[in-house]
Amino acid sequence: MKFNAGFDIETDTEKLIFHYGPECFGPEVEQRRLDDIRQSLKNPSADGPSVLYAIAMDVGKKKHLADLKKRNLLYGAVIYSKGRIGNEPVRSQGHIHAISNSCNSSTPEVYEIWEGEAVIYMQETAEDNPGRCFAVHAKTGDVVIVPPSWAHCTVNANTNKNMAFGAWCVRDYGFDYKGVREHGGVAYFPTVQDNGHLAWSTNPSYQAPELIVKAARTYPEFGIERDIPIYTQYENNPNLFAFVTDPESVKDIWINFEP
Repeated sequence: MKFNAGFDIETDTEKLIFHYGPECFGPEVEQRRLDDIRQSLKNPSADGPSVLYAIAMDVGKKKHLADLKKRNLLYGAVIYSKGRIGNEPVRSQGHIHAISNSCNSSTPEVYEIWEGEAVIYMQETAEDNPGRCFAVHAKTGDVVIVPPSWAHCTVNANTNKNMAFGAWCVRDYGFDYKGVREHGGVAYFPTVQDNGHLAWSTNPSYQAPELIVKAARTYPEFGIERDIPIYTQYENNPNLFAFVTDPESVKDIWINFEP
């Protein structure tokens, strides 16, 4: 049984698109292709799926659209291809959330895995010293929060299956790729071992500390409940994800934050 997203959306894993129910809104997907991320791969010349993933930014129930716009809150949906890029998993290239004019700050992102398995990789900066580096393994139903200003990328952790997730982010989002691209990717490259599990190798462009590999956790400090779709939690408490659009309102939580 597929995960309940909290609204009527279905994934089409063959076409890499979404289907929306009559009470829901959503755009046509934007595709991200292998050529878009080559410079961030360990092996930039590797072969793999031509379309790595597809994004539908701004999805949800029609009755909530006005409220979401008022709150500057946006829900996105993403579906990943299965397969490999050479001996690397299908993944994004990595970026930092740019400063949003609405709050004069980089903003967080709240992931919820709908299908398959993911690793949300994140590091504190995209400088030569990237700070703490985490690889958070998330299964269907798990939630992962990426803090403001952290460089991060999303990995399909199971090469034999598609992966899909939803995420809360700020409506006036933007992406800063500069630091990641200057370093040829993030500080650790994921590779697929013979048994299908992921391994991690350092990117020599960084002076990175040891990678912390961990499972997804719960986030009681944000009032987020487990086993309830994060869209439903917004529906029940529209103020719950105010920290996404106003990260300074919880600035003490971001100090020494561990995802």
